[in-house]
Amino acid sequence: MNKVENKEINNSEIYDENNGLYYTKVGDYYYPNIVINDEEKITLGKYGRARLQYLKGHKRGLWSELIMTERLTKHLKDVDNNASNKVKKIVNNLAKKDNFPVYYDGIIDQLEWVQTMNNYKSIAEEIVYNELIYC
Repeated sequence: MNKVENKEINNSEIYDENNGLYYTKVGDYYYPNIVINDEEKITLGKYGRARLQYLKGHKRGLWSELIMTERLTKHLKDVDNNASNKVKKIVNNLAKKDNFPVYYDGIIDQLEWVQTMNNYKSIAEEIVYNELIYC
């Protein structure tokens, strides 16, 4: 068994050369002096929150890795932006394909327009959830 080489800094703090960490003595135990960096505060949208819940519930290893490497917020922000843009793009493409106005222009019945746009959005969200959120 390897002997741990420690350098004592003061009575309550030591440095371990094997892993490069400082430890503080509290009672009879040494705790590592680990500081978590403050991450930028972001507001997650619908798709970023859905991805976070999926990672927590189904991909615990990836979730833990992203937290430990401080990439979770960037990952969630990217997923949210990509998903939002992809939904808009798919809705626009479906409307263009059916020769349907993307913005309500008053020519057709308003309820019909809302129904059609909701159908397009449902189709687009199903695609986005399968390709970006639940993968």
